Amino acid sequence: MTTAIPPQSGRVVLVTGANSGVGKESAVALAGAGATVAITSRDAAKGEAAAAEVRSRSGAGPERVHVIALDLASFASIRACAADVLGRFDRLDVLVNNAGHLLSERRLTEDGFEMTFGVNHLGHFLLTSLLLERLEAGGSSRVVTVASIAHRGAADARLDDLQSERGYSPMGAYNRSKLHNILFTTELARRQAGTGVTAFAVHPGGVRSGFGKGDDTKGLEKLLFLAVQPFFISAKAGAGASVHAATAPGIEDRSGAYFSRKVVGNYGPVVEASTSAAARDETAARELWARSEALVAAAI
Repeated sequence: MTTAIPPQSGRVVLVTGANSGVGKESAVALAGAGATVAITSRDAAKGEAAAAEVRSRSGAGPERVHVIALDLASFASIRACAADVLGRFDRLDVLVNNAGHLLSERRLTEDGFEMTFGVNHLGHFLLTSLLLERLEAGGSSRVVTVASIAHRGAADARLDDLQSERGYSPMGAYNRSKLHNILFTTELARRQAGTGVTAFAVHPGGVRSGFGKGDDTKGLEKLLFLAVQPFFISAKAGAGASVHAATAPGIEDRSGAYFSRKVVGNYGPVVEASTSAAARDETAARELWARSEALVAAAI
């Protein structure tokens, strides 16, 4: 089931990790509705190829589809990306924090953070912080963060071991990062109340995409992703949750909400959904924000 997207002419949207999968499909939908869309990519060639596809499929000209370099595993790249956005656009109406990954082995970002936490949460935390003033200036802007139903697999945010130094498991780190995404959204919504900036988290559904493939996963994780792919929905269908949270009218008073598909099997309309008890822990949300601020400050 699809829902018509309200006209987006004049609006500027930034989508991270949009050279493939749900991010690219979100960009196609938003550009097709009239928005100016900036997509980010770690790889310049892949970014340009994705932008060409977005333009072709959406009918948008080059003046409405831009590519910006971004490696969420590098604070320097994140800061350069934010500076590029601020220099290129005089407004920012929607930020879609879409990029993310799952890793079979524990790795570190350029700044020394555990990679899953660093990319899926901390990188987006920094990017959002750097762009917040521009979002506030628009008067009615949204931050959409792609979380997952996988957050239910995390018993808690493990605030005393955000770097998984006590032990690393691929799905454990991933599940916690998706819990962090929701806690981040909750606290961002609280902090931005009354500013015109609203925040939403979404679960796109199980999606057939490049996620979990390539060199990031191996062994059991790779076999699991390959086995379930036939049962997943298309990236275009998965983008529906992000596009809904970015554009649906009348949801501003639900800032902090989590949206997902209504029915089992990932199909059906996108609706507000419940989260786990751990994701509703407001104290943990505030503590995660404080610790994230401290980690970013210490890395400067």
